[in-house]
Amino acid sequence: MGSSRSAREAVIVVGAGMAGLACAVRLHEAGMAVRVLEAADGVGGRVRTDVVGGFRLDRGYQVFNTAYPEARRVLDIDALDVRPFASGLIVQGSSARARLMLPWRHPRHALSGLLAGLGTPRDYAVLAAITARDLAWPGSRLRGGVDRRTDEELRAWGMSPKMIDCLMRPFLAGVLLERGLETSGRVFHLLWRSFARGTIGVPALGMGQVPRQLADRLPPGTVTLGARVVEVVDGGVRLAGGATVEGRAVVVAADPVSAGGLLSGIEVPVMRAVTTFYHAAPRSPLREPIQVVDVTGAITDTLVVTEAAPEYSGDGRALVSTSVLGLDVDERRVRRRLGEIYGGTSGWEHLATYPIAAALPAMAPPYPLRKPVRLRAGLYVCGDHRDTGSLQGALVSGRRAAAAVLADFVPRLAGDRPSPGADHGRDLRPRAAHGRLMPRDR
Repeated sequence: MGSSRSAREAVIVVGAGMAGLACAVRLHEAGMAVRVLEAADGVGGRVRTDVVGGFRLDRGYQVFNTAYPEARRVLDIDALDVRPFASGLIVQGSSARARLMLPWRHPRHALSGLLAGLGTPRDYAVLAAITARDLAWPGSRLRGGVDRRTDEELRAWGMSPKMIDCLMRPFLAGVLLERGLETSGRVFHLLWRSFARGTIGVPALGMGQVPRQLADRLPPGTVTLGARVVEVVDGGVRLAGGATVEGRAVVVAADPVSAGGLLSGIEVPVMRAVTTFYHAAPRSPLREPIQVVDVTGAITDTLVVTEAAPEYSGDGRALVSTSVLGLDVDERRVRRRLGEIYGGTSGWEHLATYPIAAALPAMAPPYPLRKPVRLRAGLYVCGDHRDTGSLQGALVSGRRAAAAVLADFVPRLAGDRPSPGADHGRDLRPRAAHGRLMPRDR
């Protein structure tokens, strides 16, 4: 294994998640030989879809945003056949609910949020000002300035505590996987702009189609599944069982916990946890594809996925996805709250529970939106923990890592050279790791 000349000259990418696949595709299309080693039994990392009883179940609640610039750059979005959700949400309180929609997409609901009493007219003026500014400014400007917590950022804009608690906190809990609004305000503005620009939905055949599309652009045999890397060594990697795979360079594209195990000196961020439940209902409990967020905190969000993508169901029943922050979650308690939201859960079948311990890296301020991907010549790292915790961040980091490899080995093909000094000056030596490469989620 790895004994031939061509194998020794290949770039080894550790991990077939979104970042690793994006890196591998870029290197392959630049003419470099690539080998992708993945510990799991399929590509995608955290972005995978299982078929259970005829239902398509994404591993944790995930959505695709058509406005992500890197996704538009590297994916055939039309081929994904993205089924859109409504451009808005329903805010569920202890007994009442309110609707808030993007007014330029749902003009008949333009005043719905205001009439529901979620905030004052001034609050909606603040939200409109934030949206207009984020849409108008280039990303480079949004990344600059003072970085502070999202709750502090919203207060600085003049948003009231009621609007923050009744709308922004419950909505962003499902995006950032935390209710404290501790996440970087810079990250919030970049995400808010993408929500305002894009269409949110899921591919008709599941989120797993996204990594599959990238994997299909690699030559047959490029990806080896069930190959768990336990150590990065000079000139290659060592697999569980002792075999060594040689290569001219190594890109560690594992999740941050696994990357920290393989590379000393890599800062491992706090990871946000979430549990997603899937239920099959005899009929749809909400006849529209809209996200329901829960102010009470009993759950984070819930959605009838099949209202957007009927292909997620194999027998015509409705598929309901529900997420709750954390891991120690009782399905019966979740079912009780769903009964309050939807008006009963009689006849529902519990299909699966997905506890995701490391779903998203925490992004507390001051948050560096671009972390080094080049550790030294021949050793690189990528993943959403090197950019922003999102599919966009994973894809961008994969491109940046590929550009760093090309800059070192094929300068004329580099395209995206690292900024001078940006990825230099740190001696991050590889070390042995224990445990499997963890699956990737959002």
